[in-house]
Amino acid sequence: MKALRTHAVGGPETLTLDDIADPVAGKGEVVVAVKACSINFPDTLMIRDMYQFKPQRPYAPGGEFAGVIESVGEGVSGWKAGDRVIAMTGHGGLAEKVAVETGRLFPLPDGVSFEVGASLLMTYATTIYGLQDRGHLKAGDTLLVLGAAGGVGLSGIELGKAMGARVVAAVSSEVKAQVAREAGADEVVIYGRPPFDKDQARSLTEAFKAACGADGANVVYDIVGGEYSEAALRAIAWEGRFLVVGFPAGIAKLPLNLTLLKSCDVCGVFWGGFIARDPAANAAHVAELFRLLADGKIAPRVSETFPLERGGDAIAKLANREAVGKLVVTMG
Repeated sequence: MKALRTHAVGGPETLTLDDIADPVAGKGEVVVAVKACSINFPDTLMIRDMYQFKPQRPYAPGGEFAGVIESVGEGVSGWKAGDRVIAMTGHGGLAEKVAVETGRLFPLPDGVSFEVGASLLMTYATTIYGLQDRGHLKAGDTLLVLGAAGGVGLSGIELGKAMGARVVAAVSSEVKAQVAREAGADEVVIYGRPPFDKDQARSLTEAFKAACGADGANVVYDIVGGEYSEAALRAIAWEGRFLVVGFPAGIAKLPLNLTLLKSCDVCGVFWGGFIARDPAANAAHVAELFRLLADGKIAPRVSETFPLERGGDAIAKLANREAVGKLVVTMG
């Protein structure tokens, strides 16, 4: 079989398409024939050894994929060959077949495409955990989403609206602004690229404040970091919740006096740590996501697909912050 693998620390251009032996299902495992693998921000970091987890090389990136069970190992119950599944493995998905522990599988509902299935859990499950468990978002709140046109950002808009919030989307272009509006955003702020001088930083803060309203944002969902974070924090409401999700624009340096003045909370959102510590709560979130998907309240936007041999191009596009919605690698 073929797999797109990393052999040494480097960018997506260092990945190689390798012929390797087919996996065999061990005890408690199944072999999944991969149909689609989504690209997520951790994929851009792991191959550069910049992520919390550093798998032993060589390995294939791709932590979230959908496919069909091809074979089952000893002791497996509740799963059989032919079942459609979503798998969350952390890495390995940019391959034609993967051996997966059954605890990392979720059933893919009938009628949901492999591309959509592969795009659902990492983004939307991160966001439902962030908004619900960490941000305590409630109906009537104002939610400010930074980086709102990417996969995680769009999930923030959709889930925010499903939870009854007023959503302000912040994006970097008019094209992305239109995508955010189509996803349900009530207001859109278009920001420039840093570095910002003092006037530009002040202007961004004022734009966030104007869009969020006089009371400010009850919850800030910060997917981008960098210089955007302080401007968003300055627009937060009294006792608001600032959710730290990711740093494609760099790790932010927040002046903590602002948290005192607004009596607000800064909360980390580490979904990988959450699912390891409370898999039952995560399973309940996933069940809720499937219900929202069936009801049409969420719909992962797959904007582009790539063949396996061009999986590195998909990773590069996401790393360069050029992606709108989800990028997916398809097999065959």
